[in-house]
Amino acid sequence: MSHHAMAQHILKIDATLNPSEKTIAIKQQITYKNTSEETLNEIFLFDWANSFSSKTTPLAKRFSENYDSSFHFEKDEDRGGTTIVKIYDTAIVPLQWQRGNAVDILRIIPEIPLNPGESYTFNLEYIIKVPNDRFTRFGVNNLSDYKLRYWYMAPAVFNGEWQVYSNKNLDDLYMAPSSFFISLHVPREYSVTSDFDVVSENISEKTKDILLEGMERTRAVLYIEQNPSFENIETDKLTVVTNLENSKVNPPVQALMVDRVVRFLDSKLGPYPFQKMVISETDYKTNPVYGLNQLPSFISPFPDGFEYDMEQLKTIARHYIDNTLILNSRNDFWLQDALQIYLMMDYVDTYYPKMKMIGNLSNWWIIRWAHLADLEFNDQYPMLYMNMARANIHQSLTTPKDSLLKFNMNIATGYYGASGLKYLDDFLGGDVMDTSIKEFYAENRLKPINSSDFQEFLETRTTRPINWFFEDFIDTRETIDFKIKKVEQKGDSLEVFIKNNRNTQLPISLYGLDKNGIVYKTWTAPIDSVSSITIPSENIRKLALNYEGEIPEYNRRNNFKSIHGLLNKPIQFRLFQDVEDPNYTQFFFMPIFEYNLYDGISAGIRLYNKTVLPKAVHYSLEPQFGFRSETLVGRASISYTQSIEEGKLYSMRYGFSGNYYSYDRGLFYKRYTPYITFAFRNDDLRNNEKQFINIRNVNVYQDEDPNNPEQEPNYSVFNLQYVYSNPNLINYFKGVVDYEISSKFSKLSVNLEYRKLFLSNRQLNLRFFAGTFLFNDTREDEDFFSFALDRPNDYLFDYNYYGRSEDSGLFSQQLIIAEGGFKSQLEPAYANSWIATVNASTNIWKWIYAYGDVGLVHNKGRGTNAVFDSGIRLSLVADYFELYFPIYSSLGFEPNLPHYDEKVRFIVTLSPKTLLGLFTRRWY
Repeated sequence: MSHHAMAQHILKIDATLNPSEKTIAIKQQITYKNTSEETLNEIFLFDWANSFSSKTTPLAKRFSENYDSSFHFEKDEDRGGTTIVKIYDTAIVPLQWQRGNAVDILRIIPEIPLNPGESYTFNLEYIIKVPNDRFTRFGVNNLSDYKLRYWYMAPAVFNGEWQVYSNKNLDDLYMAPSSFFISLHVPREYSVTSDFDVVSENISEKTKDILLEGMERTRAVLYIEQNPSFENIETDKLTVVTNLENSKVNPPVQALMVDRVVRFLDSKLGPYPFQKMVISETDYKTNPVYGLNQLPSFISPFPDGFEYDMEQLKTIARHYIDNTLILNSRNDFWLQDALQIYLMMDYVDTYYPKMKMIGNLSNWWIIRWAHLADLEFNDQYPMLYMNMARANIHQSLTTPKDSLLKFNMNIATGYYGASGLKYLDDFLGGDVMDTSIKEFYAENRLKPINSSDFQEFLETRTTRPINWFFEDFIDTRETIDFKIKKVEQKGDSLEVFIKNNRNTQLPISLYGLDKNGIVYKTWTAPIDSVSSITIPSENIRKLALNYEGEIPEYNRRNNFKSIHGLLNKPIQFRLFQDVEDPNYTQFFFMPIFEYNLYDGISAGIRLYNKTVLPKAVHYSLEPQFGFRSETLVGRASISYTQSIEEGKLYSMRYGFSGNYYSYDRGLFYKRYTPYITFAFRNDDLRNNEKQFINIRNVNVYQDEDPNNPEQEPNYSVFNLQYVYSNPNLINYFKGVVDYEISSKFSKLSVNLEYRKLFLSNRQLNLRFFAGTFLFNDTREDEDFFSFALDRPNDYLFDYNYYGRSEDSGLFSQQLIIAEGGFKSQLEPAYANSWIATVNASTNIWKWIYAYGDVGLVHNKGRGTNAVFDSGIRLSLVADYFELYFPIYSSLGFEPNLPHYDEKVRFIVTLSPKTLLGLFTRRWY
């Protein structure tokens, strides 16, 4: 049967590349086949080349949501876009058309409606401006080579409704398999690489004309290069055209590995329907093997061939699945992701059964003792998903792709889906899963499907219940957690009562263990609350659920029950933080070092239970010795976090913390704080909007200061705080309302921060602070509890001052933006009645800003004073390392005043945890 007999759209494209303008002039003819049961009055096209056209397109918004500012700051001519010249029918009559509900969607109105089964042919002439490749890795690079992904008009799928949506750099354009005929005209020095068959190639004096053909294709990716980087690797099944580099593996071995990958996929899925497949460095980098790509190549812990093998495996498997299983990747992509990772796990089990998660590093003496060194390469998949689940930011597998957090989209969702297929595979037993996948692939290759077709198919292959997998595993964001409630001995049997701690109905594996390992294993039926199962008791010393970790369970620490002996699990002490080992009750300790002016460097030990993944109860004990104060100082804390999976209130934390440090030379303070925090968020996890209610009681006991006998040494302050925050790259907003009451005073304050990045790339930062005393019974000449204009007294000990009691010298110049937020030291420095200030700054050039502050300060007996200051701010690393140089203020022109060097203020952060926040923010 000829390909044309199949119900396919036909795309004929005549394209001419003009490198000097970075444009492609295109004449395109589309024959649209109405395969639906309905009459169509309109036809939608994806014009994703136009999604680069401005700073306000859905694609541009997505970049800024991901804290990627490069697109926003780009020059207009490097962005890209589509210019439509004309759209007309076969009789050259112009057609009505308009942009759809977004700039990268096109709506065409045929002059007569299109009946079911009919085809309609029309023509478009347009010019594509190719964007720079630094935004999505596709586009034109600095060497004037082209990697083209969404460069043509693609007809959308209609299946009862139009499946059309904007480009958000998720690589998920959904089109039906179509016939492509591409006539390409490029300057003579260029060569073209694609998945398509080359029908002919003619070279004239200046140009090269190439005819490409591809049937049943859903994409037309082209690589147009002046120095071709691709080479062909022939395998028994197909030709792999690749430019994936690996200097450590020589070409014959590369060819053997690619051949093995292709054979493996052929045996697990079935034959690939096309002759060749292009696997580029760009494809790999867009969807890399996480873990392998985090370390620089010269300290790679994996054997040379393993990395190349995994890179090719991940990329080839992705193409195999994406080009043949036709799913709507925006709404129903979990199956593509899960199959890809499931096949990768299978491949590693087959060819690298001994490979560890951290490769050869697990043999280092410094790491060998850690549980991390025991983990298999495939253990990283459930673990990286658990990273999101424990933070309560996991999302169900059926969440649309554009609603996923970046980490979930790139990593956790596919890993959870693959772990789920493993779970189901183990539950079904035998090779039901593997044969089903293969048969499903054979039946549905190149047909539009959705994941419910997979469920219906699986149900015909087994008598065991599997609806739990699709309903309670895939379609909810409920986590999984089972525990053994109790065990009763009945003759030579054990009756085991198992409790499901969640509102789901899922099966769990039960193991019987002796000293040497597993002696018995069975699966329960799906359990929704408590269920009992009877097993033979012979040789069993201990029972365990999910012992081999084949289920991605939220908490495996409660899975053990001893039949003989007191402790369900032995205790283990470890130096440094490690990965959680559910077989032990773990305690960690590590050395710590801190600094302040009065204790000097304080060194000590931290005893704690926090593992790499967060858990509900955290405690930490940190005794330290201060070398300058020659005293034992330190802190201790314990907290319990209750995660709530449904609704806006997503977390409640209850805790208690205590500190003991110096607050001046030879003077110490103790602080005890019980607290509760309620955290609220938007139902859409990609929305950064969060709200918090913090309730705490701060109790401070200080050594009496002989130089300041009237100071209040001991006090207790009740503090209630509401925080609203919505941080984004373009518009940043945070507001805090704070109420404090103590025996001697009560105060209320509001702090609002707003930052805007304009289309002109100017950034404006505004901060407003207002505070008032509701009553103030402290002495008039004492400002310990007053509002500060430039340097708060921090009587709650919240801020990280290195020298908190200094009023001269370098340490007094440390700036913490709080309360009044001024940079110059002006009079009056404090307000015992009320204060209102505005701080503003804007960029002059790159990281150099101008700042200005104005304020009103009211004191009893002194009245209201107006103050202002201004100057230059050098923001070397925003919020972490900054310098402020005052220029003009209420004192006059400051550089002319004596001791100007003492007026410069600095912000510096030494805490590694805070610095780490710089690097992780764009992942979540």
